[in-house]
Amino acid sequence: MYTIAALYHFTRFEDPAALRGPLAEICCKAGVKGSLLLAKEGINGTIAGSRAGIDTALVAIRALPGCADLEWKEATAEDAPFGKLKVRLKREIVTMGQPDVDPTAAVGHYVAPQDWNALISAPDVAVIDTRNDYEVAIGTFEGAVDPETKSFGEFPAWWRENAHRFHNKRIAMFCTGGIRCEKSTNFLIGEGVEEVYHLKGGILQYLEDMPSEDSLWNGECFVFDRRVSVGHGLKEGPHLLCHGCRRPLLPADLERPEYERGVSCHQCADETSEGDKERFRERQRQLDLAAARAAASGAA
Repeated sequence: MYTIAALYHFTRFEDPAALRGPLAEICCKAGVKGSLLLAKEGINGTIAGSRAGIDTALVAIRALPGCADLEWKEATAEDAPFGKLKVRLKREIVTMGQPDVDPTAAVGHYVAPQDWNALISAPDVAVIDTRNDYEVAIGTFEGAVDPETKSFGEFPAWWRENAHRFHNKRIAMFCTGGIRCEKSTNFLIGEGVEEVYHLKGGILQYLEDMPSEDSLWNGECFVFDRRVSVGHGLKEGPHLLCHGCRRPLLPADLERPEYERGVSCHQCADETSEGDKERFRERQRQLDLAAARAAASGAA
């Protein structure tokens, strides 16, 4: 059984490049895999490993400058969620492209999962899903507004074009684990919105804490690892991933004529060229060969 830790923390790293090597070494020695992003504004990522390995990695992360009060979300999986470890340097730990946004200065009011239903059911509240369109497509809260953005960087322009729709409304925002809302609520405060709220711990915390019979969540929640989606109780969902476009698929979608394993699905078959598809086919061939070699080595 693998332990999965999803985490983020906004703090000031003067030299994130100096932190990368030592953190990667500790995680590697602990057998931890996954992805960690470092930027001047903090750290973000999801990692998986043994219980002891994750504990070792979290001790190292909490020892980083300003990270002593780091919070993280845990889940478990029977299969390894990640194949390797990546510790990368980025300009932002979640890309919004707004240099004046600073979550360490001000964010919206945090709302616990137990209080979320009452808030979003109020008639003077507009609920906005800050995730990308393919994430919203497989699950969201009842009555939530979908900005239909393909990336988080599109959200500011969407808001400025649609702010008039939410005049005299309180704004409640949510995302997978909470990180996007740290930035989006700060952005709205800068745009002059007086009452902004966001779901503490994100959808993942809500799905863990809220009984399904009391839930206002419909569908599954997309996650960025091999589980692809989770439902209430963070139980692994039915979705698979198209390795051509990285969008979620249901098992029935694999029967559609556009689907080719590792290459395309009905959502992306018309988005890529034949040259792209041939590259994806070669990538899949190499993955299959590597898996076959690993299986043969294990059998020997």
